[in-house]
Amino acid sequence: MPASLTRWRPTLELDELRTRMDRMLEDLMGEAREVRAQSSWSPAIDVHREADKLVVCADVPGLKPDEIKVEVEDDVLTLSGQHEESEEEKGRDFVRRERRYGSFRRTIALPRDVDPDAVKAITHEGVLEVIVPIPPTESATHRVITPKAA
Repeated sequence: MPASLTRWRPTLELDELRTRMDRMLEDLMGEAREVRAQSSWSPAIDVHREADKLVVCADVPGLKPDEIKVEVEDDVLTLSGQHEESEEEKGRDFVRRERRYGSFRRTIALPRDVDPDAVKAITHEGVLEVIVPIPPTESATHRVITPKAA
C-alpha cells in the first residue's frame, strides 16, 4: 500500500482557533442583538403611490391601535409606538426570544403641503396602513427631463 504525503500547514491550528473564536464572537453578538431588539425595534414599511395618494404600510404585529401614534408635521410622517411585555412573561426562563417589545419610531418625508387633517390610518391583521392624500399641485409639478448632448 503506497504512502500518501500530506502537505504540512503550520497555520492549521491557528485557522481552527480563529474559526472557533469567530463562532464564539458571533454567539456573543447574537445575544447582544437580542437584548437590543427587545428594547427597541423598527417595523418594516412599504410606501407606494397611487393616483392621488401615498399609502404607507407598516408591519406592527401584536400591537393594539392605542399603542401606535401617527403624526404629520412639517411634511414629515412619523410612526411611533410602544409595545409592552406582559407581566406574566417576566418570570419565565427563555431559551430563545424573538418576539419584540419596546418602542419604535419611523419617519418618512412627504410631498409638500400635505393636509394633516386628511391623513387616515387603520390597522388590520398586524399591518398599519396610513393613507396620505397628495395635494393636486404636487401631482402637476412632475416632469421628465431628457438630457441633450453638449
